[in-house]
Amino acid sequence: MKQSFDFLLEIDRLKNVIRRTYISDGSRNENTAEHSWHVSMMAMTLWESYEHKDEVDVHKSVKMLMLHDIVEIDAGDTYAFDETGYEDKRDRENLAADRLYGMLPDALRDDFRSTWDEYEEGRSPEAVFAHIIDHIQPLMLNIATSGVSWKEHGIHADQVLNRNSWIKEISPSIYHQIEEWVNTGIMKGWLKS
Repeated sequence: MKQSFDFLLEIDRLKNVIRRTYISDGSRNENTAEHSWHVSMMAMTLWESYEHKDEVDVHKSVKMLMLHDIVEIDAGDTYAFDETGYEDKRDRENLAADRLYGMLPDALRDDFRSTWDEYEEGRSPEAVFAHIIDHIQPLMLNIATSGVSWKEHGIHADQVLNRNSWIKEISPSIYHQIEEWVNTGIMKGWLKS
């Protein structure tokens, strides 16, 4: 039990990892712990509307979403449009996963790590659904905050569409929502066209 409590105290540090996305009232940036909670709630809420819901164990997707960003305690948050940060993201996050999940008793370590690996590799319907949710949460918050993060970083509409283009074939309904958000961003001047 001591190993588990040590891990639980360690992951409290996730509350100190600040992301580029703002919370919905625009008053401050969200932290990664808040992001993990929010995407988990989104998965449980949006699963009923997902075209492939019969193929997805939503509880497994939620587990992935709760675990996927714990590595940011060591690796930091890599901004979605930071091309340089993505060059070594995989290496940084693998080292972090080794250390953080390695704190746990063997069975739990293996379970959490294999769940994290499955998410990272996108090798299951649950991982695909979790990735979709993880991608759309910042878009929703950018719309709620009048594009504050997009404006701060000079993001172009094409960057948002290109980053999310893979969703179109999997979930046309969610991709349609993405296109609506991007069109709103362009129309309001929050995204460069």
